Amino acid sequence: MTDTSSDSRSLGRGMIVAAWVLILGLLAVYFQDYLDDSRNPNQEPDSRHSADGSTEVHLLRNRSGHYVASGLIAGRPVTFLLDTGATLVAVPEQLARRLDLSWGAPMRASTANGTVTAHRTVLPSVSLGAISMTDVPATIMPRMDGDEVLLGMSFLKQLEWRQREGVLTLRHRQ
Repeated sequence: MTDTSSDSRSLGRGMIVAAWVLILGLLAVYFQDYLDDSRNPNQEPDSRHSADGSTEVHLLRNRSGHYVASGLIAGRPVTFLLDTGATLVAVPEQLARRLDLSWGAPMRASTANGTVTAHRTVLPSVSLGAISMTDVPATIMPRMDGDEVLLGMSFLKQLEWRQREGVLTLRHRQ
């Protein structure tokens, strides 16, 4: 004969533990989404086409004061950090391998961490919201941490910029 009150208590404890695990899991998902949004508030950049035929993309500044946005390289999703101090678009080596980028001639590149040997490449296409460009010069950077692409001047110099109240407006006239 089994002790039904003991079985009921065990089942009750199991249900409480399961409920707490579910609650903690949901909180973890919620806060991860919150952190992702605070790091990259431009996961779907706001794009508009103007009457003059130009295209505008409006980006919000993140909590750290940077402009981070989701975009595409060769049709594949990436995260950009806009960097006006970078001469070229800079792609981390590991990401370049995943994107199957072609490696060109080696070159010396000065970074915040010193001088490194990088490799020239040309990105077949780069898209930020509705702004797209082809054949964008870039570098593949060794020892660059993370998957964030520095969106440098080889892309940005072709745009007009306006910054006002934490919003950066990029305009591309075609």
